[in-house]
Amino acid sequence: MMEGEHCAGKIRILDEGTISRIAAGEVIERPASAVKELVENALDAGAARIEVEIISRQGGITRIRVSDNGSGMGPEDANLACMAHATSKIQSLSDLTRVRSLGFRGEALSSIAAVSRLTLTTRMRGAGIDGVRIVNEAGNVIEKGIVGCPDGTCIEVDEIFFNTPARKKFMRPIATEMAYITGIMERVILSHPAVSFRVLHNRRELITFPGGSVHDAALHLFGTSVAGLLIPVRYSGARIQVDGVISLPSLSRQNSYQIFISINDRPVQSRPLALSVRKGYGTLLPADRFPFAIVNISLDPDLVDVNVHPTKREVRLRHDAAVREEIAKAVELALEGRDLTFVAKSPEKYSTQSSILPEEGSMQYMPDEKPPLHVAEPGKATLADTERRLKQTNLGFSSFCEAESPLPELEFLGQLDNTYLLTCPRGGEDLILIDQHAAHERILYEQVRNAGGREPECQELIAPVPLQLSPRERSMLSSMLPVLEEVGFSVEEFGRGTFSVRAIPVIVGKQLDREGIRELLSSILSGEMPGGPSDRERVLKVIACHGAIRGGTPLTDEQCINLIRQLRRTSHPFSCPHGRPTMVTFKKRDLDNLFLRT
Repeated sequence: MMEGEHCAGKIRILDEGTISRIAAGEVIERPASAVKELVENALDAGAARIEVEIISRQGGITRIRVSDNGSGMGPEDANLACMAHATSKIQSLSDLTRVRSLGFRGEALSSIAAVSRLTLTTRMRGAGIDGVRIVNEAGNVIEKGIVGCPDGTCIEVDEIFFNTPARKKFMRPIATEMAYITGIMERVILSHPAVSFRVLHNRRELITFPGGSVHDAALHLFGTSVAGLLIPVRYSGARIQVDGVISLPSLSRQNSYQIFISINDRPVQSRPLALSVRKGYGTLLPADRFPFAIVNISLDPDLVDVNVHPTKREVRLRHDAAVREEIAKAVELALEGRDLTFVAKSPEKYSTQSSILPEEGSMQYMPDEKPPLHVAEPGKATLADTERRLKQTNLGFSSFCEAESPLPELEFLGQLDNTYLLTCPRGGEDLILIDQHAAHERILYEQVRNAGGREPECQELIAPVPLQLSPRERSMLSSMLPVLEEVGFSVEEFGRGTFSVRAIPVIVGKQLDREGIRELLSSILSGEMPGGPSDRERVLKVIACHGAIRGGTPLTDEQCINLIRQLRRTSHPFSCPHGRPTMVTFKKRDLDNLFLRT
């Protein structure tokens, strides 16, 4: 820029069309966001029955239809409903401190209408036979008239994101978008169990729930295997009330994805609150396990800020530490005094075609009317299983030259706590501790990742394992099936809500019962939504973790040496696939310092 010149005209006021589309993008991220907003509006309207229908074709979701039997709207309200910041939920700024409705910002309908063709058909309850129908396209009313319709409201959203091609371009595959939708509907149903819900996709019924208790909702969504292990939680404390159901300690998960929390009937996702539920179990669960739980926390609206995020995904609590303590107390009291004995079930071993004896050290049922339990020390069966695992992973490195390894040749010294291998560089002075699980996990991961286009090695189960999955898990599994088949799973749909597992990858081992297989798949399905190139990577990491030798497993000296040799053959021997270190080095000079030998 030359001296004396001025830069003018760089700042512009955006036009209303651009503003509305930017605002719509903040609220309506994907079709599931539209479903969430429309269902919440139906609940705020006092609906006792809500139906969600999704229509899709190869190009993606083409129609979302949400109908309810709520209070409906008259012509005047219907005319205002799709205008920005038009709402019946709040009247003034002070109302924001005591929000009890699910929708209150006046952005939902206007945001959806700005990026779709939205048809609103509604009739106020008790207003006669005539209702009103308004068609809105890209934020503009193009049609309006009187129609006959039942009480309540029906909203049809066609060609969502038709005028925002960038947003439409980044939509995931249909199965993935349906997983988002069913996941949202699960949380809505669990937080409003008294309401009847029906969810359809291309006229196929995905969810039907007639309404009832929260336990009834759990039964419909997750089946008897979950619902049969739930107990009620009811608590009234200084600041909050807690109601819902929690699982007995015998039902647990590897992560917190099935801890469903709502605040004043509003579903929220909060890791601190989920950890509060977990804290209530104390030592009843291992440190790395989480319960199944559905809890609603009731508290004074003044103590919660629901206006933190445009999609109302997050909330902020006053006195949050005290609230978390009360949640933990509610769970602790619900478990107190109950018989929490783990029930040993008949071990349905879904073994592979090879004959496998029950592992020594496990509880075994003898064929008797009152079968005694036998517990043995880990012995030959445990060592034999470890030997099979190491032989399997040894096959993947037959052509690797150990001289190329970034890890120096190590001398094995011993095993510590059946978890760590004590080694030192041959001819060196440092001490290197190797985590046997992390090391074997790295070995397995590289073996399956480098399989390339080869046919996956799978083991057929003698008896297929039936798994009853939740609607969200079913949608995710449908999307993940090609990846699962690519790595060695054989999974088929078997009746409504049930899938049959017929084969699993060889590398996960040969002794998985129904719960073990269920745990393996739930680890895969509990992560991020599928639909991208990272799907295969995530599956491989889970398989490697489940197939790897566990910490606490005794190994012979020969097995330890074999494990070290295999680790040296990997490309990246210094960390497991999840980024944890496989080994830690103690320098001799640091050891000298510890013993004051400086």
